[in-house]
Amino acid sequence: MHEVSDIGAMVRLDSAFEAALSKLSAGFSTGRYLGLRYGVTIARSADARRVSLFARDLGGTDIVSFNLYRMKSGEDALRPCEMSSTKVVQFVKGYIVDAGAEDATRS
Repeated sequence: MHEVSDIGAMVRLDSAFEAALSKLSAGFSTGRYLGLRYGVTIARSADARRVSLFARDLGGTDIVSFNLYRMKSGEDALRPCEMSSTKVVQFVKGYIVDAGAEDATRS
């Protein structure tokens, strides 16, 4: 599957989104999206059923924010914060963590 299909609050997320999200470590990192620098904070629940992301353009005003809930039914509830699901998905797929940025947040 190559697209995100919105059905109310329930979303079927594609494998590219899942792969990109799984590569982002919990905590703070810096990186680039569409040539702009962002600071990104990821939080994951201990049971891995909830993921939240907050990203801010470090040189501007853009923000990307969402909560993702893994439902027992197998569905995912992607809850963007005042933006489209498409913007959230594109950001996660396109965000590139700065080399060494994740290591620095762990020390």
